[in-house]
Amino acid sequence: MRAWELAGGVSARATAVELRRADGEAERLVIRRHRRAAMEFRLLRLLQAAGVAAPSPRHADEECIVTSYVEGESGTGQNDPAQLAAALAELHRVDWSAVDLSFLPRLADGPAQPETLLQGDFWPGNTLWEDGRLVALIDWEDAAVGDPLADLANGRLEVLFAFGEGAMNAFTDAYRAAMPELEYAELPRWDQFAVRRLVPEIPRWGLDPAKEEELRRSSQWFATRAARSS
Repeated sequence: MRAWELAGGVSARATAVELRRADGEAERLVIRRHRRAAMEFRLLRLLQAAGVAAPSPRHADEECIVTSYVEGESGTGQNDPAQLAAALAELHRVDWSAVDLSFLPRLADGPAQPETLLQGDFWPGNTLWEDGRLVALIDWEDAAVGDPLADLANGRLEVLFAFGEGAMNAFTDAYRAAMPELEYAELPRWDQFAVRRLVPEIPRWGLDPAKEEELRRSSQWFATRAARSS
């Protein structure tokens, strides 16, 4: 048996382990510790049944979840807005009308369109890539039910942080092309919601002062543009 810490986690500590099963085969698993482990386990079972690319749940208790280990690299270095948008749109197109999602929180603001399952913290670091292809969405502890524009806005700000304005615009355009049936008039309001949600978290990300200041400036620009578009 061996174990190693996985980089990138802020809200939850993640450890990969490699075990030797009774049949002699090696198996890799991921152990994540957070207070919504039971909820995430239940959701991952539903995601698996729906065919959403996400880790398979193996075990959970109140503060720990064990999932399959998905081979791949973090998306923090993958500047591919089209694939990010396609993955988010694919999630939002899943029909959950016959599934009980009452165990998930709902966003306070009433949606301007039918509610859907939200990843809740959609950013490149919560994606895994292999050979230039996005293979999984991970870290579902912030999942909720609400307006899909909430996920889009969060993704827009995070893509701006990671790759700049051009990538953010390309991500937005690709998502809108994939989801033309949505009403986008409320997107500036959700953009402002994303700023209010993320900016207070920046000090927890372990960034150097210069990078932290850069993200604050980007947030201010993003919020100002959203306010002007409201």
